Amino acid sequence: LLAAPCLLPALSHQVSQFRLFSFYKYITMKFTAACSLAFVASASAFAPANQGARSTQLNALKDDVAKVGAAVAAGAVAVGVAAAPAQAITKQELNQLSYLQVKGTGLANRCPEVIGEDSITPKAGSKLVDMCIEPKAWAVEEEIGKAGKTEKKFVNSKVMTRQTYTLDGIEGSISTEGGKIVFTEEEGIDYAPTTVQLPGGERVPFLFTVKDLKATGNGGAFKPGFQMGGDFNVPSYRTGLFLDPKGRGGTTGYDMAVALPGLQSGEEGDEELFKENNKVFEVTQGRIEMEVNKVNAEESDIGGVFVATQLGDTDMGSKVPKKILTKGIFYARVD
Repeated sequence: LLAAPCLLPALSHQVSQFRLFSFYKYITMKFTAACSLAFVASASAFAPANQGARSTQLNALKDDVAKVGAAVAAGAVAVGVAAAPAQAITKQELNQLSYLQVKGTGLANRCPEVIGEDSITPKAGSKLVDMCIEPKAWAVEEEIGKAGKTEKKFVNSKVMTRQTYTLDGIEGSISTEGGKIVFTEEEGIDYAPTTVQLPGGERVPFLFTVKDLKATGNGGAFKPGFQMGGDFNVPSYRTGLFLDPKGRGGTTGYDMAVALPGLQSGEEGDEELFKENNKVFEVTQGRIEMEVNKVNAEESDIGGVFVATQLGDTDMGSKVPKKILTKGIFYARVD
């Protein structure tokens, strides 16, 4: 039809005016009929479907949803409440992921889960390698007053550190003393600066660590129910090169606050600022208790839960440290 006007000059030389008018009228009628047919088809396409068919489809969908729900419920009953948590990942599954698949997902801050309830008896010269310790909950000891009395209680706190607070790659030797397993920590990423916040808004920094841990077990084999625990060293949250806002440090920086020389003469009044000026690198002690609840003898993996207590930051000797309770899970492989 669009080409017809372009052909009018050429046709006028070959046919009469009457025949040309009849041809143009014929083409116009055909185009009108085609447009009418397309309009009817499009209108029928947007018309409501048959109610009976739609009701049948909805009923079928409801049946499918009911079947899926029943299957999920049956699976939950079969697995039980003590099943592994959602999105749990094993060491073997984690090893199959590339760097880009792990990047930005938070998996690097998580410990692998272990499946199985076997038993592993370490041989002479065995080691625990790839140990991972992941905190799940934190609490800070506070003095709470009630009815005129003050008592110390652990208050649940919220972690403020991004996903870098998990210890990983820890390894150490396994020995036997009196038929009991003894684990001695030797190396690895065994410390992580962490900060938690109390409900009132106060933030408490501490160095989460298990340095120089020597944990003694209650048996000679790793199996569900096996427990081991011991003391470890907690280095200072700050190092000697750290400078406070007034430029004072342990091994470098000023010896005193430059803006207050009169109060730091070494005579009267110096006691008030002595702890602020005298920076010290303090090493305190902590304790951890671990219990194994999963063992995979085929992969030599063990996993379980832990509870650890340690002191928080002293600001290089100027503050009284708070006691911090940490709970979580751990993973290790017997090599």
